Amino acid sequence: MNLKKRRTNFTPEEKVTILSERLLEGVAVNDLCELHNIQPSQYYHWQKQLFMNGTIVFRNNHNSKTKSLEQENARLRSKIAEKDEVIAEVIQEYVKLKKDLA
Repeated sequence: MNLKKRRTNFTPEEKVTILSERLLEGVAVNDLCELHNIQPSQYYHWQKQLFMNGTIVFRNNHNSKTKSLEQENARLRSKIAEKDEVIAEVIQEYVKLKKDLA
């Protein structure tokens, strides 16, 4: 008779859900582990991974916002440069016409 338990592989989403049950809802670790059929050491390993790698989420979020703002800044600078060129051309024509009429 083989009583060996089959190993369960949890997806990253499932791991975050399990961790959030403890961190956000205050469910006891022992209750969580019993409910999801995992060892407390596994829970704490996942928690450690979350806290060690959590900065990646904020770093990526910051980088994408920074890139977006840099692109918007470049687009606006280009638009201003075009308008400056048009204004310079209009002023040149105005000066030329003023000289021709004088």
